[in-house]
Amino acid sequence: MSSKAESRRKSIGMTSGSLWKNIFLFSIPLMCSQILEVLFNLSDVAIVGKYAGYIPLGSVGSTTLLVSLFTGFLIGMGGGVNVRVAHKLGVGDAKGTEETVHTAALICLVAGLILCLICNIFAEPFLNILHTKSEFMDGAVLYFRIYALGLPALAIYNFGNGVLSASGETKLPLIYLSIAGVLNVLLNLFFVIVCHLDVAGVAIASAASQYVSAILIVISLTRLKTSCKLCIKDNKFNFEYCKMVLKLGIPSGFQNCIFAIANLFIQKGVNSFDSIMVEGNSAATNFDALIYDVMAACYMACSSFIGQNFGARNKKRVINSYLIAMLYAFLFGALFGGLLVIFDRQLLSIFTSSEEVIDAGVKRIQIMGYSYAFSALMDNTIAASRGLGKTIVPTIIVISGSCIFRIAWIYTIFAHYHTIKSLYLLYFFSWMITGIFELIYFIYAYKKTFKNNQILANS
Repeated sequence: MSSKAESRRKSIGMTSGSLWKNIFLFSIPLMCSQILEVLFNLSDVAIVGKYAGYIPLGSVGSTTLLVSLFTGFLIGMGGGVNVRVAHKLGVGDAKGTEETVHTAALICLVAGLILCLICNIFAEPFLNILHTKSEFMDGAVLYFRIYALGLPALAIYNFGNGVLSASGETKLPLIYLSIAGVLNVLLNLFFVIVCHLDVAGVAIASAASQYVSAILIVISLTRLKTSCKLCIKDNKFNFEYCKMVLKLGIPSGFQNCIFAIANLFIQKGVNSFDSIMVEGNSAATNFDALIYDVMAACYMACSSFIGQNFGARNKKRVINSYLIAMLYAFLFGALFGGLLVIFDRQLLSIFTSSEEVIDAGVKRIQIMGYSYAFSALMDNTIAASRGLGKTIVPTIIVISGSCIFRIAWIYTIFAHYHTIKSLYLLYFFSWMITGIFELIYFIYAYKKTFKNNQILANS
């Protein structure tokens, strides 16, 4: 039986059926997974803030951007795996699917190990670059080094999530993440309240839960009856597929890193204010991940559906997948952003009891809450280009629009006004400018791809 047939039998149909319905059904479990993952991660901050004090809270918050940088790369690698597997499933290449899965597993594991080593060696220099305040430094270094020990597991989980999602299976990753997440919360409470380990405790809990989710998803992959099955003892590594996965995975991972790198400069801007503003920003920033990741479920749906339909040479479903995923992402961004604005003080009180810190956090939320939805133009279009196997040009556009532009804004607009409002407004403008240029390129790539009837294997 071909991979394509298997995919249709076992999971949500990507190359047939209603796109409105199937993209929605595909996205919801992913969205729940993303929400749970963020909520479980927020438990680190919430428990530390409530039971350990503002110094541990600031220490954990100071690592947010670095954690986003390195986890973002691994998530991007998983996205690259997702598209390559979707391509193979779309053309019904069972052998190619098997070899892609096994090759990607090794690549992601090695990537996780390398990043773990880098983070542990250079933790303090990285935090110094961010101008982390001295009172937070020791705790931030400790948290980051322990958290990094879980990166190999995170790499494997995202690999498995990419494979399962490519085949239309999004419920199993949700289940595994829920199990690991509950464990994370329980361990957080135990280590912080009972053992009094504050930042070390929540870091250990996070790393342990990552390994639980990785183990569960690997077990699931080994039990599959399809061409996506993972056979740990079999050597099906393929150098050609290695290049194909890296060609898509590295730029995809780098795209995620670019945002984090640009945000490092934004964090430096935040750090130019007093400690209250830094703490308020740390609390409010936690909601960024929640909304971004909810919208990201639509982007994964976009790249998965486009990937399979690109493989099946279904031109109309490719463009419709893009448009429908875009609308869903915008609506979810507007909904969650609006709720955040309405309940800003109540939500911030989860992380801190200080009214001054809450006031500082509200300043960020009142701007960002109205802006999130507009990031869909940029991120969904990048996902669509990725679904076509295009990453180099989108990455260059991201570097120009979301990195160079943001840095330029900080040293011009923000430097002139030096208000927190002038700092946060750069998100909206960078999203819109980058999104417009990403859209222009996607239209070009879409027309060229189908006009030339390119062979998938050479894409």
